[in-house]
Order: sequence, then C-alpha cells, then structure tokens
Amino acid sequence: MAEITAALVKELRETSGAGMMDCKRALTETAGNLQDAVDWLRKKGLAAAAKKAGRVAAEGLIGVATSGTSGAMVEVNSETDFVARNESFQSFVAEVAGLALTAENLEALRARSMPGGKSVAEKLTQLVGTIGENLTLRRMAALSVKQGLVCSYVHNAAAPGLGKIGVLVGLESAADPGKLAGFGRQLAMHVAAANPQSLSIAGVDPAALERERGVLTEQARASGRPEEIIAKMVDGRLRKYYEDVVLLEQLYVIDGETRVKAAIEKAGREAGAPVAVSGFVRLVLGEGVEREQKDFAAEVAAQLGA
Repeated sequence: MAEITAALVKELRETSGAGMMDCKRALTETAGNLQDAVDWLRKKGLAAAAKKAGRVAAEGLIGVATSGTSGAMVEVNSETDFVARNESFQSFVAEVAGLALTAENLEALRARSMPGGKSVAEKLTQLVGTIGENLTLRRMAALSVKQGLVCSYVHNAAAPGLGKIGVLVGLESAADPGKLAGFGRQLAMHVAAANPQSLSIAGVDPAALERERGVLTEQARASGRPEEIIAKMVDGRLRKYYEDVVLLEQLYVIDGETRVKAAIEKAGREAGAPVAVSGFVRLVLGEGVEREQKDFAAEVAAQLGA
C-alpha cells in the first residue's frame, strides 16, 4: 500500500475537485492508487465539483441567523433558482448561517465543522455532486452590539431565515430586548425596501458625495445664476440626496410620514430607554455577479448539429 501523503491528497484534490477528507478517504479505500481514487470519488458523486466549478452561480439563498446581540448572514449561490427549493440545500444554508455567528471571516467559516464531521467546504463539495450544480459560499456578513439586540428581516423567504434579500440591524439600548424586537424587524424591513447606502450623513462615501456634488453644481450652473446662488442651490439639492441614501434621513416606509431618526426616538420612548442604531447590513442575492447571457437559439442549433 502506497503511503498516503499530504502531497498525494493535494494532487487528488486538484484532479477531482473533491474535499480534502473525501480525497483522503478515497486514497485509503484504494490503497493509495491515484486513478482508482478518482474513480472511487466519481462513483460517490464527489468528483463532479471540478467540472461544474466554472459555471456561473448567481441564484441560491441568503441565510440569516441571530442570537441576542449578534447576527450573521451568508450567501450561498447555485446555478438555478430551482435549487433554492431543495431541502438539503436549504438545510445547508441555514446551518452555515448559524455557524457564521461565531466565525471570524469567510475562510474560517469554510473550515468550520458541520454535523457529521465534514467541514463547510467539504459539505458544499458533496452537495455539488448530489445536486448536480455549481454551488459557492460567496460571502458572509456579521453584526453585533454591546447591549441591546440585533434584528433581522428576510425578503422573498423560501423558509424561515432563508430568502433573496437579508438585512441585519443593530440596536444599542439598555431597554428590554423584547421591547426592541418589533421595531427592529420593522426597521430591517425599511432597509430592505429603501436600500440606504450609509447610516448617517457623516458616513456617506466621500467619493460618492464629491461625484454627486459635481453633478449638482453643473446642473445649477446651467441655470445661469450667480455663484453664491449656485452654492445655495447645491446645498439644498444635497439635502435631498441625503434623504435618498442616508438611513437616518430617509422617510420611514412603515408609516410614510416620519424620518427614520424620529421613528428611532419614538421607539426609545416606548421601550423606556434611548435606542441608537449602531449599524446595518443588507445582502441581495447575486448582486455584483456577472450573469451569463445565453443565446438560446445558438444553443438549440448547437444541439441539433450535435
């Protein structure tokens, strides 16, 4: 029997695309024969990941988990929306979201152990072979508060804590967390709908602000007004810009009347202690992924030619 070295395991991983523990098991089962190990993995459906890894995966699910003062979200992508309804896939995403509550970063999360002993990365590779699509654990986000509650909302939910848009909102407060939960969920719903870019005016991206100021200045100059009037016009239009992109300045979508900062003050009075929003995170499934543009006519012609 050949010695099962780390180099041999690495070579099998690169050849098959399977997880490290699966490769080690395959080599053990085949007395260290590399080709036999590849065949063993193929029979188990574990070598399929390498062939599927190049496919665009922009569907899938956002998984959200909260626990008191902590919250986390993960995005796990698939090739088709159909997979999002697969119970095994849903269970995987939910478990990974729970593990993300205590993971430092994405790489640490991929290395975390799941029930059964496999790491997150290895379990994902196994799912690729089982489901038959490229699957990727694309990103994670976490939020915590020192005192208070982290609240969440999932839009287009496929199951509890799983959907197309996920939001976390951190509420810092000495109030009873039970009195904060309802408002926190509503505020998370607002974030999902209004898509703020920053928490406060001070947090607006300087480059984005300068770009907006430049556009507004040129628009104002087109009016032919004096420079001092143009400056006032730009300041007024910037206030409208802040109302569009800054959470605290936005019109609260829940009542359509008050600003978010006023709604937060009211929530504090009702809870019996001041409430401050420490931060928020919003993840949208597939955002930023360049989706493959398919020419279905060409695909059909190619298949007919084959």
